[in-house]
Amino acid sequence: MSNRCRYLLLGFLIALHHSHSWAQDNFGIKFFGLSIHPLGEKDNAHLMPHKLDPQGYLVMNLGVVLSYEKFVVEDALSFKFGIAQYADCAAQWGGFLHAGIRAKIFKIKKHALYGGIGPTFIFRRNWHTLDGYINRNRFIGDKDDFIQYKFLWYGGEFEYRFNFYRAWDLSISFVPGFPDLVSLSIGVNYRFRDN
Repeated sequence: MSNRCRYLLLGFLIALHHSHSWAQDNFGIKFFGLSIHPLGEKDNAHLMPHKLDPQGYLVMNLGVVLSYEKFVVEDALSFKFGIAQYADCAAQWGGFLHAGIRAKIFKIKKHALYGGIGPTFIFRRNWHTLDGYINRNRFIGDKDDFIQYKFLWYGGEFEYRFNFYRAWDLSISFVPGFPDLVSLSIGVNYRFRDN
């Protein structure tokens, strides 16, 4: 690692440690959700027991997303870490791990919108075991593997928050994975300090 990178990293860690933004740090829990396939999923829609239409444009997923957000600039710039476990579109075990940087897009009184981007690791139980599965090569994994997975350097999220009581926010997340998948989840965030 070059000296310049070391100094930047050291400066960042000092700023993080001495930041007064800790009052905005928060923990979130969301219920997952609704999967939207903008182009449909006609090849594999027959494998989706909770689809809301015959072509698999809309599919209900049941699960939970846990997150922790650390602000480095008060109510403006943060790092967010998330983990999810859910039943995927085929009602099989799946989930993701995410770490990213986020920024406030706007805040008006009790309403706020944040956007973020960062690496995301998505996994699911192998669909090759399902009768009639048509592999569209979106996930990595052979027929004998337990899971299929996908790694994205640029996984992102838009999150709307409404402050409904002191340190508590209603939170709705929108993950724009166009053209393959768009997902929605809803839950709450709790800030460690009420401002």
